[in-house]
Amino acid sequence: LRLVAILRAILEGEKAAVLKRDHHLPLSFHRRQEELKFGLGLQRLQHRIHEVQALLDGPRGEGQGRGGGLPWGDSAMQSPMAGATPQDLPSLILEAVKELEAAKQQVLKRIQIWKRQQQLAGNGAPFEENLAPLQKRCESLVEVYFQLHQQVMAASAELGPELLPRLLERFEEVLSSLVKR
Repeated sequence: LRLVAILRAILEGEKAAVLKRDHHLPLSFHRRQEELKFGLGLQRLQHRIHEVQALLDGPRGEGQGRGGGLPWGDSAMQSPMAGATPQDLPSLILEAVKELEAAKQQVLKRIQIWKRQQQLAGNGAPFEENLAPLQKRCESLVEVYFQLHQQVMAASAELGPELLPRLLERFEEVLSSLVKR
């Protein structure tokens, strides 16, 4: 009985430490901030995809009106590629892939946090079992992934034989790490 009492005291102390550490700011504040950051990154990525699509569709002058209905407007996110030419297509696609990888890292970080919270729940820490926000993130990222992948395949002739395999390898790594986690 003494051993049980000692273990219980240790677990209660661990529970108090976990709750004390995580309550300096409300959990909802951190989660909301993280959601906003992910949403902004996804919007940037979608903007890049629209730029790539405009370059693939033809001359820049014809495609400029495509982004008019986007929620961030024309002036809010002026890209360094605003006057892009077809020669800029590889660098624009590389930038989009880099942003895709950053968004993937955010999703993987959130999955890791969820796993850790699930572990701490075994010690009595509060745990929200709702997977809907995490699933929504993964689905939106995979949707953008497929849009970008489709555009890379459409631009395969412009990308050249040395860049295309590297891009496809990066795409495969993004998707496989999402599926494995």
